[in-house]
Amino acid sequence: MPRKVRQFKKELQDLGFTWRPGKGRHQVWTHPLLVEPIVIARKDGDDVPDYLERGLKAALKLLKEQRDS
Repeated sequence: MPRKVRQFKKELQDLGFTWRPGKGRHQVWTHPLLVEPIVIARKDGDDVPDYLERGLKAALKLLKEQRDS
């Protein structure tokens, strides 16, 4: 069973991301060490789509590379 958007947002917050409102239901999540934001356009009870999971995985990889160097 895929995780819910509320869990995804909690993980982003725990990793140091902050959010700002976007247009409509969109939320733009940014991290001070990353250039690309993660944009969420879903309700908290919805399942997290695959593209958001892949985006988080890529962001975590970049964060790890920056912290290691």
